Amino acid sequence: MHDIRAIRENPAAFDAALGRRGLPPASPEILGLDESRRAKILAAETAQADQNRASKDVGAAKARGDDAEFERLRALVSDKKAEVARLQAEAAEQDEALRALLLTIPNLPHADAPTGRDEDDNVELRRWGTPRNFDFTPVEHFDIAGVKPGMDFETAAKLSGARFVVLKGAVIRVHRALAQFMLDTHITDHGLTEMWTPVLVKDEAMYGTNQLPKFAEDSYQTTNGWWLIPTSEVTLTNTVAGDILDETQLPIRMTAHTQCFRSEAGSAGKDTSGMLRQHQFEKVEMVSITTPETSMAEHERMTRCAEAILEKLGLPYRTIVLCTGDMGFGAQKTHDMEVWLPGQNRYREISSVSVCGDFQARRMNARYRPAGGKPEFVHTLNGSGLAVGRCLIAVLENGQQADGSVDLPAALHPYLGGKTRIAADGSLA
Repeated sequence: MHDIRAIRENPAAFDAALGRRGLPPASPEILGLDESRRAKILAAETAQADQNRASKDVGAAKARGDDAEFERLRALVSDKKAEVARLQAEAAEQDEALRALLLTIPNLPHADAPTGRDEDDNVELRRWGTPRNFDFTPVEHFDIAGVKPGMDFETAAKLSGARFVVLKGAVIRVHRALAQFMLDTHITDHGLTEMWTPVLVKDEAMYGTNQLPKFAEDSYQTTNGWWLIPTSEVTLTNTVAGDILDETQLPIRMTAHTQCFRSEAGSAGKDTSGMLRQHQFEKVEMVSITTPETSMAEHERMTRCAEAILEKLGLPYRTIVLCTGDMGFGAQKTHDMEVWLPGQNRYREISSVSVCGDFQARRMNARYRPAGGKPEFVHTLNGSGLAVGRCLIAVLENGQQADGSVDLPAALHPYLGGKTRIAADGSLA
């Protein structure tokens, strides 16, 4: 959500920032609605003052027996009352129209975000690890012999349709171990507080983290109005909705492992094989609530938290900063981590870490009170730490062996009862 006062004060800067996202100017429409709304409010206040004066004069006219003036003033009071109601209703309609318009406009990019049109203009920051040299041709995760018994797409299609999977045996144990390993690392090493939140939320929560109104078609809604969360960013961030926090409470750093649900409405034909892009998946999410002065440093910190998971698992990755044309709707600046997938011979996104400034806080009315000061909006950040299914894919593909078995990262061995690999027959060994 944008600050209408900031747009009024510097519409050119607002439009220039939108232009960095490749969007046309929005200030003329916004300020036109705002000016009309404010004019209606002023007219309503003026009519209310006229009504109040006439109401006082009615009594005086009656007291002195001036029946004609009494009737005129009484009619004037009635007319002004109707005028006030009409103007207030029109102002309310325009206020709602202005809010609806502002809700559709994305966040303004941070000055540090590189300007660009699409993913080709993203900037690589660093790489970690060296992709393994295979003495055979590596295959994608779903074609590894030892994985096939534990990754059942046919049964999932029978149950639910495309973009679902049934995991079983060794594969689901590794999937579960990954999630537990991520949580333990974030809690113990990174100081995040573990949360367990609902996966069904009200409209307000989806609006608060900018899934609504723009991305309604990308999410699932139940018949009684709840939404299935696309990520626990929705629930974790909204835990402070409507609050005024004390500055000493910040930063708040949270993590949660949840089911996530996305319709993937705009991804027809993309990644249809395997479990890279699913309607139902699991993610370990990170969310931070900070002061404005510390949010950019927190962004770097959260990025390192996500990178640490990949490094502990020995998975080669690269970190990029997204250009303005490729950033998400609510982000000011975003770092993506892309893990190396030898089966595809390319890096693929496994985590996005974004700083949102006060964009979501304004939508949620989430504030904090600085020492001795007036309440201000908090800054919010979110990031994957990591997408569990995609991490499973990376572990399987990078650890695959010529005989169809998979060597598993040492960091997972304690979570698997000391087992170190998936044998070619699909069992843990």
